[in-house]
Parts: sequence; structure tokens; C-alpha cells
Amino acid sequence: MELILKQDVQNLGFKDDVVTVKNGYGRNFLIPQGFATLATPSARKVLAENLKQRAHKEAKVVNDAKTLAEALKAIEIKITAKAGGEKLFGSISNIDIAAALEAAGKTVDRKFITSGVVKRTGKYTASVRLHRDVVIELPYEIVAEV
Repeated sequence: MELILKQDVQNLGFKDDVVTVKNGYGRNFLIPQGFATLATPSARKVLAENLKQRAHKEAKVVNDAKTLAEALKAIEIKITAKAGGEKLFGSISNIDIAAALEAAGKTVDRKFITSGVVKRTGKYTASVRLHRDVVIELPYEIVAEV
């Protein structure tokens, strides 16, 4: 079953992508939840026209994301956490990375940060998706609170 996504769906695609899914997933989840519509020939024509009209605006959004990416690469992120030796009391997740970026003056939605759960001090990298075409690797360091 081919569908046109109305919004971003995790692990499936981005808004306005044409995706192929199993019939049950499309009929029972994506369409009733309003995440997608059927990819009929008329819907595909409408989508192509909309994408053509939106191409100029999209280029500006991509340029803005690239400038934000360059600004984020210049920031050194150090997160302090309570630790016993190298092992943390608790863990560091994408929420903590988003808070550290916000403290540095750059706002990134935590949903777009992928790092996994970290339970030891050291240097790590997180993947930050600023746009569907702009994904950066952001290094950060976890240090023990003194």
C-alpha cells in the first residue's frame, strides 16, 4: 500500500514522502491517526505541485539549518553529573544534552537528538537532526561533579 505522509513518522519517513507500507499498518494506524493519505494519482499530482511551489522556501529553511549546524559545531558541551569514580549516579540522555545546548544559547528540540543513555564519564557524540537533509554529529563530554 502506497501512502503520502502528512507529517513526520519516526522510522518511516518525513512529511510529503511517498512510502510503501503493509496494508494493515496503513489502514489501521496511519490513515485513522491522520498521519497519511492514500497515494492516488490525483493526490500525487497535488503533492508534486505543492512541492514545486514550496521548493524556494525549503531552500531557505535548509540554509538556516546549515548555519545553526555550524554554530552548534563551535560549541563545546560539558555536562556535569554526580559520579562515583567513572560511573554516574543516574544517566545522561538527550534531555540533558538539549538543556546544555539551551544553556549555551542554542535551542534544539530534544526529539531530534539521538545519543542513547550514557552511564559513565567520558567523551561521546550525539546525532542532531536539524532538517531532513541536515544531520550533524555533536561531541560532548561528561565530567564528574566535584
